[in-house]
Amino acid sequence: MSAMSRPTVERLTYSPANPYPFDLEVFRLSDLKRRSTVQAMRRTYCYEFYMLICVTEGQCTHFVDFEPVECSAGTLLTLRPGQAHNFGSEEDWDGWMVLLRPEFLLSAEAQIAPVLERLPESICLDPAELKRAMQDIQCIRDDARLGLPKRSEEQSGAELADVSASCLSIEVHALLRYRFYALLTWLTVLHGQRQEPASQQSGMLLRFRQFQELVDERFSQWSQVGDYANYLGCTEKSLTRATLAAQGISAKAYLSKRIVLEAKRLLIHTDLPIGALSGRLGFGEIDRFCKFFKRETSFTPKDFRKRATTP
Repeated sequence: MSAMSRPTVERLTYSPANPYPFDLEVFRLSDLKRRSTVQAMRRTYCYEFYMLICVTEGQCTHFVDFEPVECSAGTLLTLRPGQAHNFGSEEDWDGWMVLLRPEFLLSAEAQIAPVLERLPESICLDPAELKRAMQDIQCIRDDARLGLPKRSEEQSGAELADVSASCLSIEVHALLRYRFYALLTWLTVLHGQRQEPASQQSGMLLRFRQFQELVDERFSQWSQVGDYANYLGCTEKSLTRATLAAQGISAKAYLSKRIVLEAKRLLIHTDLPIGALSGRLGFGEIDRFCKFFKRETSFTPKDFRKRATTP
């Protein structure tokens, strides 16, 4: 199955069922399937929240930003706001899902705040690591239940709502945040241990992260790797070496990939005319954008939009 064969991408906000009062929610994929239709599970979504998916059994292929990601027991996916995601067509798999509002995270001033952004798109956990991750996630779920209202037969709907509001406690939210950041920090340590420990590699990884952040900020304004190298005070060659070490592709290819991703999002999420979209991405002429997009994707922008938004 190709994610591009699905209907229009649907935007989803964080909307847990009442009376759940917290900015983080944990449940099993099998629970989601029971309360959703097959058609809903096959759609492509753009989330306005963060999501972790920990596959605990079976095999499946997810589509993240229109690219396939092969998953099996032990795969942990990290999805960020604005990304397009499709669960794929496989049925014989299950796993834990952790959803959280962006505002649940600590402020940018906190030293630990960027830990979620340091996680890669996917991590492969061995059986022992998967067991620990499952235990940690279940603890988060159990802690959330501490703050949920206890329903009794005598309670009316209004009374239940009052109880729910009173349970939105600072203490339970703090406990959930503590548990979640403990899980994230452990995953970050695991990921870091699997990277090349040499100081040269660490320096290149830091340079790539600086480049990555700058690309996200300036890709619609700066289309040449030299612009980024000059801003970061390094050469184009050193920037390419850093990008190759971190992503396995050149700095130029990474920049093109980021522009293509934004183009795909705009083509699917908006009704902007191709000319207006081209201008937003920093292309002076629509022909330049169309040639670039077709070279990178094998589709014209018009054909891509049609394929991605037609059932």
